[in-house]
Amino acid sequence: MSISSAEFGILWPAFIAGLLVTATHVPLGMQVLERGIVFIDLAIAQIAALGVITADYLGWPPTGYAVQIAALGAALLAAAFLTWTERRWPQVQEAIIGVVFVVASSAAILVLAKNPHGSENLKDLLSGQILWVNPKNLPHEAALYAAILALWFGMGEKLGRIGFYALFACAVTVSVQLVGLFLVFTTLVVPALGTYYSRSRRLLKAYAVGVIGYAVGLLASLATDLPSGAVIVCAIVLAALCAALAFRPPRPHS
Repeated sequence: MSISSAEFGILWPAFIAGLLVTATHVPLGMQVLERGIVFIDLAIAQIAALGVITADYLGWPPTGYAVQIAALGAALLAAAFLTWTERRWPQVQEAIIGVVFVVASSAAILVLAKNPHGSENLKDLLSGQILWVNPKNLPHEAALYAAILALWFGMGEKLGRIGFYALFACAVTVSVQLVGLFLVFTTLVVPALGTYYSRSRRLLKAYAVGVIGYAVGLLASLATDLPSGAVIVCAIVLAALCAALAFRPPRPHS
C-alpha cells in the first residue's frame, strides 16, 4: 500500500502522538494492574473531559490555557479524592472509582444536553481525533510526557499514593485531549495485560505491543477508511493477544 505525501502528513503526527501516549501509559498501566484499580484511568479521564466540557460551556477558548487548567484542576481534585478513599476504604476502592466515572459521565451529558454540537463533542472526547493532532503542539506535549516519565522512573514508589495519583492525573489529562478516552484506557491497560505473564523484559514487550498497535491501526484505518480510534483500539488488543499467547507460562506437568 503506497502512502501519498498528504496522507503521510496526517499519519506521522498521529503516530508520534500514539508513541507519546504509549511511553507514559504503559509503565503507569503496570502499576494500575498491580494496585487492582484498572478503571481509575476511565474515571480520571472522564473527570478531565468534564473539565474541558465545562470550560467550553462557559465560553472559554478551546485552545487556551484556561481549558487546560480546568481539565487538570478537575483531574487533580479527582486524584486527591481517590487517594483519600483508597486510604479510608481500600476494600471498595474499585467500586468507588466506578461510581466516580458514572457520575462524571452523567454530568458531562447534562452539561452537553443543550449544546447543538454536544453529541459530536462527546464523541470526540470518547473516540478521539488522533488524525487531527496539531504537529505544532507535539513538542510541548512531548516535554510534559518527558517530565512525567522522569518523575516516574526517577522516583517510582517514593512518589507515594498521592504522588502516583497526581502524576497519573497529569498524564491522563493531556492524553484524553490528544487521543480520546477509549485509546487512553486501551493504551494504559491492554499492553500491561497482554504481557502480564512475561518473565523477562516485560516493559519492553509492553511498549512493543503499544507501538505495533498504533502503527497497524493507523495503516488499517487508512486502508479501510474506518474511524482511526476504534481501529487502533482493536489493533492494540490484537497485538496484546498475540503477546499473551507468545509469553504465556508453561503448563505444569501432571
